[in-house]
Amino acid sequence: MADVIFREAVRADLPAVLALLADDPLGKTRDFTEVDEAYERAFADVTADPRNQLIVADEGGELVGCLQITYIPGLGRHGAERSLVESVRVRSDRRGQGLGRQLMVWAIDQARQRGCGLVQLTTDKTRHDAHRFYRNLGFVASHEGMKLPL
Repeated sequence: MADVIFREAVRADLPAVLALLADDPLGKTRDFTEVDEAYERAFADVTADPRNQLIVADEGGELVGCLQITYIPGLGRHGAERSLVESVRVRSDRRGQGLGRQLMVWAIDQARQRGCGLVQLTTDKTRHDAHRFYRNLGFVASHEGMKLPL
């Protein structure tokens, strides 16, 4: 097994990132593996925005994980910037081997180095394994999240 590095995604990574997003029961219902205009536009927007990072876990040239970080400025918490972590995925054949923990610890360290006041995330209520995973990393289910599909 090669060393895993965490780096910002490049356009050539897009098909593998989409495959990661669709590689679970919920992802299969809302994401596709074919690169289309909507994904191209979203990738360009995310990578052009200095407050966003699409991070991939690269193991010898193979993508085995990903996540997106958005840094959110705000007046709350005495003007503290927040790090919002989304789209955390580890390739199904690599789950349970500590890669997700490494990826999240890396993201938390990035937020700390940037001076963020907190790291926040949401996780679907049906993802019980993910809830346990995030609790083991020190996250607390302190708020009730709500979404309104448009």
